[in-house]
Amino acid sequence: MDVTRSDDANPDAGDLRLTPRPAAAPPRRRWWAIAVIVLVLGGLAFVATKALSDASLFFYNADEAVAKRAELGDSRFRLQGTVQDGSIVDIGDGVDFVVAFNGAEVAVHHRGDPPEMFESGEPVVLEGRWDRTADVFTSDRMLVKHDEQYDAENQERITQAEQGG
Repeated sequence: MDVTRSDDANPDAGDLRLTPRPAAAPPRRRWWAIAVIVLVLGGLAFVATKALSDASLFFYNADEAVAKRAELGDSRFRLQGTVQDGSIVDIGDGVDFVVAFNGAEVAVHHRGDPPEMFESGEPVVLEGRWDRTADVFTSDRMLVKHDEQYDAENQERITQAEQGG
């Protein structure tokens, strides 16, 4: 009697081979890792771009800003000038005033509360842009510079600040 095994007739049936089968493919989690890496890199690129754009804000005295008004267009820059006497008008959500430098005057509309030391005759640095519709510089950030007179009158306060408050 001729006995044949079923696997002799059909090698795929009843496979008794001892060789390991290929491992099942791991779950497709790689795309999640790639997505996370792309998001992290995108976030870092955004932060770097923001930091570089803030660091590259051009600084102009009032006379330079007036001379370059057409060139500056609506780009953001820093404007420096001295607040003119009698020009400060409180408008509720900010102040309007005029700054001057080297004979040029610039009308300013500042949104937000001005610093405590903001007053006529004091130098200020403003961040903002020219308003397209009006002959005014619109600002949203103001830094007040103080002179040697402030240092002389407030020496104790300066010493405390230097020592950590």
